[in-house]
Amino acid sequence: MTLWRSRRNGSAARGAQGAMELGLVPVLGAGRHRSPKSGACFMEYASFLAGERWSDHPACTHAGLAHLARAVNDLTSDQGRPRLAPLVPSVIGLTSDDERLDLVLAVHAAALALPDAPLDRQHALAVGALVCRDALVAGTGDDRIGALAAEVVSDVDAALDATPEARDWAVRFLDRSARWQRVEVSLRQTQATLAMAVDGVRSACRDYPDARLAELLSSSIELARRFVAAEQPVVVRGQMPARVPELAPDLAEARV
Repeated sequence: MTLWRSRRNGSAARGAQGAMELGLVPVLGAGRHRSPKSGACFMEYASFLAGERWSDHPACTHAGLAHLARAVNDLTSDQGRPRLAPLVPSVIGLTSDDERLDLVLAVHAAALALPDAPLDRQHALAVGALVCRDALVAGTGDDRIGALAAEVVSDVDAALDATPEARDWAVRFLDRSARWQRVEVSLRQTQATLAMAVDGVRSACRDYPDARLAELLSSSIELARRFVAAEQPVVVRGQMPARVPELAPDLAEARV
């Protein structure tokens, strides 16, 4: 087994790139690992490269994206899993406190998985897709994140239209169930939808499931990157950032 490390006093991305150029590609394994000596899952390697404590739940990556990465890692075959390694550095630093990112990722994953998932999985996946979709629509406005959300909503609407039996079943289920509130979605619900989507891609009656799982993870990482970028303030070229006003003496003393 060949393990690769990034220098703790350098950037994780630079250390990872240098290791890859030397051919030191990590051997990824399913499940948790006690230490690097016994291998690593996708997110454990991310924690290692980021210089964090060894964990499959590192702080360097958004919880929803990390949940998706762990599921893809575990359901990818042993032969296909090494292809995920180049994606590891790209999740480091992708964090956000905006709860809408969980919804965006869940809706995106459901849109990709629904059309080809087996029928028994389509029903549950359509429920998750509708619940997360409605919550995302209710929680976004006319801003850059709203525009990004509109893209994934359009994709999941097309996927639901392509699976009308599952969509109609999910609508009837939600209409009968008073416990489900489509505008209030918990982290557990979004992560369950992500897990169902990964399982739907893996169990679909199509060739190359490993490649399609890798594409689901890759596209989700790119979506998270765009979401995080959309949170940043827009800076007009040539325009200096607004100067933060100094505190009044009395306020300054109070803060001290």
